[in-house]
Amino acid sequence: MSIQGQLKTRELKPGFGVEVMDFDVRNANADAKKQLAQLFNLHGALLLRNQKLDEPQDMMNFANMFGEPEDHTQTQFTLPGYPKIYLLSNRKKNGVPIGAHFDGVGWHTDYSYKEEPVKQTMVYSLEVPPEGGDTILADLCAAYNALSPERREKLEKLVLHHSYKHFMETREHGRKKLSPEVEADNPDVFHPLIRTHPENGRKALWVSTGTVKGIVGMPNPEGLELLEELVEFATQEQFTFRHKWQAGDVITWDNRCTLHTGSLFDDTKYFRYAYRLWIKGDKPY
Repeated sequence: MSIQGQLKTRELKPGFGVEVMDFDVRNANADAKKQLAQLFNLHGALLLRNQKLDEPQDMMNFANMFGEPEDHTQTQFTLPGYPKIYLLSNRKKNGVPIGAHFDGVGWHTDYSYKEEPVKQTMVYSLEVPPEGGDTILADLCAAYNALSPERREKLEKLVLHHSYKHFMETREHGRKKLSPEVEADNPDVFHPLIRTHPENGRKALWVSTGTVKGIVGMPNPEGLELLEELVEFATQEQFTFRHKWQAGDVITWDNRCTLHTGSLFDDTKYFRYAYRLWIKGDKPY
């Protein structure tokens, strides 16, 4: 265990992420909030256990420690009165789902189909299955550092074509054709494959799946095969951390330098209920 300022921390895995010990989000003072934001920018992910943020405003206050909360493209599962809070759940009310069930399964970075993808994702668990349903994070800076200098040089030149339309029309769970209005609000965008972190200058192998339609200047299937190879490389066990949820956990990760995926659980036996928020980001470079 290490102590950084007033905050007690321990690494989630060597060189990546920290768990902040004995931290009460609701009663954090200004100095502690500042330290928390600094830790986030340095380590790629933060875990805080045993939080009691059952009042939605508590979760909003936590989000505001890091920046301005972002809107959601899909709004049917946002919390009434709190449009920035998105519900993740397999529960139903009167036979109707109250939250998104399969969101987040598959390696990706959130909101990458926008000119300014979200900086940060945060999830607060109120109800968790006793087995399955883990969240896995991949350290894309470590993956970049593991590339040979020759490979880095070649990849530095590549640009990914991200498309919300492509994602929605090809996703495994619930393919959907966009309305003209939604399509107009979410035009295709282009982002570098190698991304520089604006806070610490580190470079990341900024791959993703789902939203990526191809690599600019490279025909498919060659482009998608290269992308698949890079995702497989970046998500090796040596670069990943698997989080096993407990009720009261808050975990927040940096979309500028990580990939993440959820994992399935037996939804015939167990339930999940969680809040998700996004924090506004900036244009990748």
